[in-house]
Amino acid sequence: MEISEHAYVQIRELCAEGDVLVEMEEFADAFKNYMAALELVPEPRESHEATTWILAALGDLYFLTGSYGQAAQAFADAMHCPGAIGNPFLHLRLGQVHFELGDEARAADELARAYMGAGRQIFEEDDAKYFDFLKTRIEPPASGVW
Repeated sequence: MEISEHAYVQIRELCAEGDVLVEMEEFADAFKNYMAALELVPEPRESHEATTWILAALGDLYFLTGSYGQAAQAFADAMHCPGAIGNPFLHLRLGQVHFELGDEARAADELARAYMGAGRQIFEEDDAKYFDFLKTRIEPPASGVW
């Protein structure tokens, strides 16, 4: 089932408001917006790209609040949706949450996928510990410059 134009507009508005609320650190209200947006996606939800970015937003919210188990679940669910596999941001956050959960093998795998997809710059807005960790797990580029 396709998402109606009306529902799609509502989903975009709810997510945009949720993003602003996250920036304001109004996490509970942002969560409500993202969940309301997700409710507007018709079943099967995992067949819609909108679900990918709603789950990414929820996962990011959980990551930012230190709810790493919930973040891991949101990102894992997103990976079953269109456009998720190969998305550097999703792989970055999934790697970061697995790092925080102590699953270094999975963290290294996901962080390497983020690095391969977007290079070092994807790590620049986050704590340097994630890129530093990755550098201990992969060979440096042929140029020798990370």
